[in-house]
Amino acid sequence: MSQRQVLQVFEQYQRARTQFVQGVADLAARPQSIETLRSAGVVSLLRPLLLDVVPSVRQTAALGLGRLADYNVDLAEAVVKAGILPQLVRSLPEENLAQAVVQSGALETLVICLEDFDPGVKEGACWAFDYIARHNPELSQAVVEAGAVPLLVLCIQEPEIALKRIAASTLSDISKHSPELAQTVVDAGAIAHLAQMIPNPDAKLKRQVLSALSQIAKHSVDLAELVVEAEIFPVVLTCLKDSDEYVKKNGATLIREIAKHSPELSQLIVNSGGVAAVIDCIGSCRGTVRLPGIMMLGYVAAHSENLSMAVIVSKGIPPLCACLIEEHEDHIKAAAAWALGQIGRHTAEHARHVAGANVLPTLLDIYVDTRSSEDLKMKAKKALKNILQKCTHLPALEPLLHDAPPSIMKHIIGQFSKVLPHDSKARRLFVTTGGLKKVQEIKADAGSLLQEYINAINNCYPEEIVRFYSPGYSEILLERVESYQPVL
Repeated sequence: MSQRQVLQVFEQYQRARTQFVQGVADLAARPQSIETLRSAGVVSLLRPLLLDVVPSVRQTAALGLGRLADYNVDLAEAVVKAGILPQLVRSLPEENLAQAVVQSGALETLVICLEDFDPGVKEGACWAFDYIARHNPELSQAVVEAGAVPLLVLCIQEPEIALKRIAASTLSDISKHSPELAQTVVDAGAIAHLAQMIPNPDAKLKRQVLSALSQIAKHSVDLAELVVEAEIFPVVLTCLKDSDEYVKKNGATLIREIAKHSPELSQLIVNSGGVAAVIDCIGSCRGTVRLPGIMMLGYVAAHSENLSMAVIVSKGIPPLCACLIEEHEDHIKAAAAWALGQIGRHTAEHARHVAGANVLPTLLDIYVDTRSSEDLKMKAKKALKNILQKCTHLPALEPLLHDAPPSIMKHIIGQFSKVLPHDSKARRLFVTTGGLKKVQEIKADAGSLLQEYINAINNCYPEEIVRFYSPGYSEILLERVESYQPVL
């Protein structure tokens, strides 16, 4: 038998499956055909086709089952009892299939399943809703309009841990898309029940609870305040010490989503010990678990001088520096660079604290490293600029004079031009450490800002000193020595 003949057999089989599911889906749309289909055992025949290798077969099978389940309660129960929900759930990560389930009218049937006495049926329905809601705002809105949210809130109050987990996950996936969808979850009374479960010993449940509260809080100040009013502090801080890394990460994410909105919310976190707890968390873990905590410190520091100083006083700079050196992922380094820039950008004192931790050379190395991603380079450059523009601690700036590219050099020279005219001790030190000599070697365009800064520095010294340290002056002196005629 030739290869072509073998392949023909498979093609015929695929066409037959496609024709079968399409035919059933069409018949299921006609009420007069329903009983005949049921008698022929159509539910059990469609079930394996939900996992078919061909997407169109899977989608059409789901459409047919949805139409059958929508016909009456008895058929809906037959679909559930045939174990269809788990099969359906495995297929729903595909957005087009989730859309087909919604269009078939199956959501109303799934809502009925949420009211079932059997926890397993409720759990299966929750899984289906979760896989539908996670795709986009439109599918999530369809879940809301089907009336699922109040029943999902009831599910998180049930005693079964598995049911609580998936119900919390579904509420999280509904809330993530928009403030309006999150508000729907809030209006159903979800926040109070979710907040009460933060201390639950089950790690997987805590992950989902913290995620749901984060997805609600992220959208606006008002929603974040409603989460805070559920008295999640200080209990949420215990999650940062949890043995489960996802609990740690989701706990830090929740705190970050609250902190980013306003100085008042950030101050509340500081007052509850949240900044210190996040700093400890960053120091005790590695990798992406650190990321939300790093960003949280950046958001807090960005709001005001006082909040930035609270991060400094809580010893937040050293672990952020460690992230720049220890981490291998560029996006984590980029977040740490950004956070350090937010801490150092306020005043000379803030910048001195950051520069004193030897951050500037590390940021410069990252910026000039050809292996750094473009985003990391951009974040490192912006952080350097933020810190340098406030830094008046010259010993921290001077090492950069020898390695910085022109785009950074102008900010360094700019700071020297501001400090040296008013500090005689710094002027002397600038000469003895080779700083003045280095400035004379810099090539700047006439009339540029960099040239203005260099002129301001040179004006701090006698002309002969500037000339002495200018390139080529030693050769001029040697020529004068050679041409000098001693008086005999």
